Formats: sequence, structure tokens, C-alpha cells
Amino acid sequence: MILTEGSVVRAKAGRDKDKFFVVVKLDKGYAYICDGKRRRLENPKKKNVIHLHATNTVADSMDTNRKIKKFLSDYTSENTLEVI
Repeated sequence: MILTEGSVVRAKAGRDKDKFFVVVKLDKGYAYICDGKRRRLENPKKKNVIHLHATNTVADSMDTNRKIKKFLSDYTSENTLEVI
């Protein structure tokens, strides 16, 4: 699956490994990701796209930290999501 803004991804490298995030911006091989709690919309994490697993889920209208946090609360490292 191709990454787009709003895609739900799982980090596969770094200290954020196996945590879920929403892509808020894409820029030349990098994705800016946030989870609404530790990484907020005001300060997204810049991450190389090769260090991310895309899921089949796309979040619509994630414009506040509260919405992102609530949306991602269903996803934990124990969840079995279809990862591409």
C-alpha cells in the first residue's frame, strides 16, 4: 500500500518500534508521524518511510490530537493488523 496523509502506520525501527502512528505529512522519502500523545500534531516525528509498515487503514479528518489518540487507542502491538 502506498502511504498517504492519514495512513495508519507501525514503526519498525527506532525507539518507537511497534507503535502505531498517523501520517500527517509526506516529504521526499520521509513521513511526519504523530500519535496524539507523545508525538503531537504540533511536533510530528520525521521518519524515513523505509522504517514504517503501512496498514490498510486510513484515518479521515484527523485534525486534533484528541481524535488521533482516540482513533489509535484501538491499535496496540498485540493487535494483528494486515501489514503490507
